[in-house]
Amino acid sequence: MKEYKSKGRLVFNIINYIIIIFMMLSCLVPLIHILALSFSGASYTDSNMVTLIPKGFTLAAYKYVMQNSMFWRAFGVTITRLAVGVPLGLLLTILAAYPLSKEEQYFPARKIYMWLFMFVMIFNAGLVPTYLLIKDLKMMDTIWALVLPMGVNVFNIVLMMNFFRGIPREIEESALVDGAKQHTILWKLYLPLAKPSIATITLFTFMGHWNSWMDGRIYMNSTSNYPLQTYLQNVLQSSDQVLLNSNNMQSIIERMAVSGQNLRAAQLFISMIPLLIIYPFLQKYFTAGLVMGSVKG
Repeated sequence: MKEYKSKGRLVFNIINYIIIIFMMLSCLVPLIHILALSFSGASYTDSNMVTLIPKGFTLAAYKYVMQNSMFWRAFGVTITRLAVGVPLGLLLTILAAYPLSKEEQYFPARKIYMWLFMFVMIFNAGLVPTYLLIKDLKMMDTIWALVLPMGVNVFNIVLMMNFFRGIPREIEESALVDGAKQHTILWKLYLPLAKPSIATITLFTFMGHWNSWMDGRIYMNSTSNYPLQTYLQNVLQSSDQVLLNSNNMQSIIERMAVSGQNLRAAQLFISMIPLLIIYPFLQKYFTAGLVMGSVKG
């Protein structure tokens, strides 16, 4: 069937394309600019002559970063944080969302827990009580100070709960007739059908841990325990002289080949690489409808 395209429809499509292209460029241009700065010579970056194309192409900034033990230590702290925090957050989200997705007859206290979750979603104790709690629990300067406070995200629980409630009731009823328990229904039936929701929540949890820098500054007394984003935030506030003296440079010539802007750009771009890799991998699950067709009439 041939689609009828009126003048209004054509104008609407053109406006949409313009908006999408503008949004794409607003995300892509800063990334290209940072990449160009990281590959440019120190004299060009200090003179603000670099826009979207590298000038005086050099790999000196990346060679410097490869020898920067503080950067890689912070990178390792963040990897550890992700390895612990993402599975923990996903597990707690699933265990909270599944019972909340049930009807009142199966979970009588559902409304109480829903009100409790919504209350803590809107209100929080504040920075000082949270800091005192972390301190009293002896979690300062440990990975748990970065992981446990972000372990339960009510927004993710609501997303997962709504997805579970969208799964046809007949699937669970047929499993109950066959003698399956609730934990079997959750792990064997619901989770395989919830891959799009799990992928979305995994990405949200990953981004939350990856982009968080304030907790590292608050709960870590030693700079050697900073996660990557806290380290980068500290780098962005440092002067060029501090950056150049932070590592052992082998010669004056190597110092002259690198500037503070080069180092910042190189470290920022390296920190973006995991996101550029993982986001397209999970993107395909967002619009997948795995529940469709699971119940035959």
